[in-house]
Amino acid sequence: MAATVSDPYEQIPAAPADEEIEDRPEADKKALLNQVFRSLKRAQDLFYHDYTQPPPMPEENDNLIRSIKRTHEYGSVIKKVEEAKKRRENEMLALPTSQPSVGAGSVIAAAGTPLAITDGTGKLVNQQASSQKGKLLPLVPLGSNQNGEDKTTRSLLPSKAPMMMKPKWHAPWELYRVISGHTGWVRAVDVEPQNQWFATGGADRIIKIWDLASGGLKLSLTGHISSVRAVKVSPRHPFLFSGGEDKQVKCWDLEYNKVIRHYHGHLSAIQALSVHPSLDILVTCARDSTARVWDMRTKAQVHCFAGHTNTVADVVCQSVDPQVITASHDATVRLWDLAAGRSMCTLTHHKKSVRALTIHPRLNMFASASPDNIKQWKLPKGEFMQNLSGHNSIINTLSTNDDGVVVSGADNGSLCFWDWRSGFCFQKMQTKPQPGSIESEAGIYASCFDKTGLRFITAEADKTIKMYKPDDSAVREIIILLICQELFQTEESHPIVWRPEIVKKKAY
Repeated sequence: MAATVSDPYEQIPAAPADEEIEDRPEADKKALLNQVFRSLKRAQDLFYHDYTQPPPMPEENDNLIRSIKRTHEYGSVIKKVEEAKKRRENEMLALPTSQPSVGAGSVIAAAGTPLAITDGTGKLVNQQASSQKGKLLPLVPLGSNQNGEDKTTRSLLPSKAPMMMKPKWHAPWELYRVISGHTGWVRAVDVEPQNQWFATGGADRIIKIWDLASGGLKLSLTGHISSVRAVKVSPRHPFLFSGGEDKQVKCWDLEYNKVIRHYHGHLSAIQALSVHPSLDILVTCARDSTARVWDMRTKAQVHCFAGHTNTVADVVCQSVDPQVITASHDATVRLWDLAAGRSMCTLTHHKKSVRALTIHPRLNMFASASPDNIKQWKLPKGEFMQNLSGHNSIINTLSTNDDGVVVSGADNGSLCFWDWRSGFCFQKMQTKPQPGSIESEAGIYASCFDKTGLRFITAEADKTIKMYKPDDSAVREIIILLICQELFQTEESHPIVWRPEIVKKKAY
């Protein structure tokens, strides 16, 4: 009889069937399921994890370590890259000079030639050989690489691509006071250095002194026999200077409220005057196409700036050269050498009469306004910077404050508020003539900011003086967010309507 071989697997007890589990007590069921779960968990812990690797790091910790490592190892490189970007942005704003910055004899985007001749990689072509007689320079030179299409495209790119900066946020302005008192057009306005009162002159031949805080009339000065076209308060003397269509320039002593000096010499109506900020001289301009420099004390004429061929509409002075700048109806702006008494430079970019000038309080720049454009210039050479386009009217006045807000006022009563750096018009307003005036009396003839830059005063054709200030709600939000250190969120309540896809053309 053959021996039987037993199967070893038959000795292993089979897993209990579902019916058997159901027959067991409830406590045994829970213990069994608990043991099965623990066995599965131990198997997963054993085979699922790779214990040779460190545990995974949270994402925020990983980002923090990366930023620390990047700053520690590459901080100097990142700083240099950011400085280079800022430097390129600042260079984009500057007008390329007529002389090349690299290479001899090449012209890089001068006033009449917007294209630079390059080798296709952004480097300028050495054009010294082009000075040889009979030698022709190729218009589209190619580099060492033979990719002709790419090199041709790069060679025809402008030397400085047009770039439109994002404008700085400014609070919107609103009208808060209208002052009546003149019986004729108000043609001139100026604020005194202590910021307590301001003076106006008008077609009623009267100079009026007004309280800046309350707007009340303090004093009226009579003496001109024709319309008063210019008033200026001296920053260093208790003097008020005025000029009118009677060809007279008067010096008023504000301690005695009477005229103490006359400056005789102009052959026609005075258009504007300016007091030098550091010298005892006065500059006036008139319809006789001249600007005259007067010694404030002796009443002697120091210079007669002759060169314009039409009415000189505005004049401004500053402490550094060029110390005198004039604008004329002959569509030119002239920079004058005060010591030599002659013209340093003539700017002929405007196409129509230039009626207004303004000097930036902090930057060595100025702006001029005519019906075609408002143009910004860089001193001392008078290099063109950019156009402020959009105010298509006869602009009579320009004003600038320390915050970089430029305001232009026009003959049709329109006001435009501009950001100086970007040239963006962030607000437009239309003045309304006072009741009893006709629609055509909505013109703005003169304007100025007070010494804080937070009050703006206009002199208008409806015989009124209007005062503007930043919107209180916007200013209140600025104060609140400054406390919260969230200054930049003011743009959410008063956003800038700015579309960067529209690239501004730099037209001369």
